[in-house]
Order: sequence, then structure tokens, then C-alpha cells
Amino acid sequence: MRVRTATIDDIPELVRLREVLAARMSADANGYPAVAGWQDSYARSLRERLGAPDVAVFVIDRPEGGGLAACGMGFIYERFPGPVLLDGRFGYVLGMATDPEFRRRGYGRAIMEALLGWYRDNGVRRVDLHATSDGEPLYREYGFTARYPGLTWVDPSP
Repeated sequence: MRVRTATIDDIPELVRLREVLAARMSADANGYPAVAGWQDSYARSLRERLGAPDVAVFVIDRPEGGGLAACGMGFIYERFPGPVLLDGRFGYVLGMATDPEFRRRGYGRAIMEALLGWYRDNGVRRVDLHATSDGEPLYREYGFTARYPGLTWVDPSP
């Protein structure tokens, strides 16, 4: 197994793995709301952002070739400095997905190691994420804990 940086050629597979993750999120949330056509927007954003200095997208190829077995993404954001983040920079992990056929083989762990290494290399000291029930045990092994209560607002207008 080798973790590598995603390329433009990986976009169709990254979209497919995001669909796998969306289905898992929907199962956890009793119907995670998805907007029709999100896949095109997702692919377009990947094309625009792959290779940006504030974005990391790591993948593992299927052992027999012909697609991806797993992926994970990281972003670096900047907000105003505060008592915990003196430089205001923090990371966010998203899109951690493993094809069901390849789960329980350490792929998610390998991608998380690559992401945390990338954050360390970039001087990011805080990383947030939202976990599915399947992924939560892995993230807790890395020291992710529940912090300040999070709330989310979604604009209800069409």
C-alpha cells in the first residue's frame, strides 16, 4: 500500500468515493440531505483546488489497479488569532473514504498519517473533522476528542 497525492486523473474516482461516504453519512444521520448535481460541483472544485498550498488530497490505489481504494483530504483555514490559535490557522479533514471492499486493511490509518504529517509540516496545530460512526474509533486513536459544542446553520431558502 502506498499513499500518494491525488492528480486530476483521479477526480472520477474521488467523486465515486465521495458518493460512498455520502451514503454512509446518510445512514448515520437518517437521511443526510444531498443536493442534486453535487457531483459536478465537487469535480469542478477538485480540478480547481488540487495542488493548492492549502489543500492536500491523498489516495491509495486499488491493489489490482483500475481505481482508488481510499482517499482523504485536508484543508488549512485561517481565522483571527485567539487564545488557542495564536496564528489563527487550523486544519479540517474531510472526505475520508474507503471503498467497502478494502476496509479494515489500514488504508484510512495510512491516509490519516499522511494528512497529520502534512499538517505538522505546515505548522498547523489544530485539526477538526466530523466523523461517521465507522471512522470515529480511528480518529479517537489519534487523539481527536469532542471539543466546544459545534452548531451548524444551513440556509433553508432554495
